Amino acid sequence: MGAVRGVRRAIRVAVVALVVAAVATELSKPQEERTWHGRVLGYVPYDFRPPTWEKIRAAYWNPDSDVLFSDRVFGVGWAINFHRAKMLLRYTFDRLMGGPQSLSIEMAQPLELGRKPKGADRP
Repeated sequence: MGAVRGVRRAIRVAVVALVVAAVATELSKPQEERTWHGRVLGYVPYDFRPPTWEKIRAAYWNPDSDVLFSDRVFGVGWAINFHRAKMLLRYTFDRLMGGPQSLSIEMAQPLELGRKPKGADRP
């Protein structure tokens, strides 16, 4: 139990240190050069600009991106691209099950009522 508290405390100290470093980086620049986004130590991203819905969606659900971790929308650190996480979990599950690829129930095009789907006439 004590070891868990120590790890939590170390994580909190690291996060606070990164936030302080990011703010100090911006405040050390002349006022007209402050962007309030960048990287601490050239690695950890930070962004203190007000978030928009487009930025939130792009960070947390981006089907066009192949990265699992994207820059966080507000604050210091990374966000999880949940679409990529879902795809990786699906791939891992399919590999573990060892069976053929399952058919997706998602349809590429909606069916019109009264019409047969393409290829329905083939044996």
